[in-house]
Amino acid sequence: MSTVERVATNPAGAVRRRAGRRRRWGSLGWHLAALALLAVILYPVAWVVSASFTPSASIIGDLELLPGDPTTDNYRRAAEGMAGISVWRFFWNSTVLAVLAVVGTVASSALAGYAFARLRFRGRSTMFVLMISTLLLPFHVLLVPQYAVFQNLGLVDTYAPLLLGKFLAAEAFFVFLMVQFMRNIPNELDESARIDGAGQWGTFWHIVLPLSRPAMITTAIFTFIWTWNDFLGPLIYLSTPDKYPLPLALQLYIDQTTLSDYGALMAMSMLALLPVIGFFLFFQRFLVEGVSTSGLKG
Repeated sequence: MSTVERVATNPAGAVRRRAGRRRRWGSLGWHLAALALLAVILYPVAWVVSASFTPSASIIGDLELLPGDPTTDNYRRAAEGMAGISVWRFFWNSTVLAVLAVVGTVASSALAGYAFARLRFRGRSTMFVLMISTLLLPFHVLLVPQYAVFQNLGLVDTYAPLLLGKFLAAEAFFVFLMVQFMRNIPNELDESARIDGAGQWGTFWHIVLPLSRPAMITTAIFTFIWTWNDFLGPLIYLSTPDKYPLPLALQLYIDQTTLSDYGALMAMSMLALLPVIGFFLFFQRFLVEGVSTSGLKG
């Protein structure tokens, strides 16, 4: 039986086969486009990895992704530190800033989110709208007045300007995330807790907070990554090299007046990525659940 006869005798099957072929070709096209986009996104990372094993004198120029003469001297010089300061000092400074920022942001955002989501008080809607409106303000708009305030308080060249807002629920995005998540927790749980004699603090600590763990972990992930990678904040407020976190310490390897050690710079960049990658991989299974703020089911 010829192809024309088969199509004539079974037209529905022919339509399904043509639709299946179109879907397969469409899926192949989407996968190829995704792989091409992934290659473009990962190229800078591959470049940095290659540069970290390339002699410093060969980095500026036509750097190959697979270095012909790989070396680990860049990591050795990076481990020796810069300007007489150990590299572990920079890691310690970044760790202190990131951990305190996570603790402050999670704690203050959870408290503020509970107040907006579960409590009833006068002006709540107005205050919530004003808080959300701060998301529209660029960081640079507030930079000058904030610097003036901290300078008058004598807090410049300390970690206070970088951490104080974290403990005062100044991160409106994370407060909003907590509010949206806590609103999906059934109010019947609060009523049951009050019947059992729990007050507002007991309800928050024993009922709402444990159920908000996905949102809290999401807040912790983003806060850790953003604080660890923050360059502008430390650049503005810190002037003593001993207090530099890793992103700011990287500039010590670049000297416009003398020689610049690009190899150690690339090696330090790779070392600075490892804690962020590890932190994300450890908590990634909570990320989607927290961002979706799906609440409880059943």
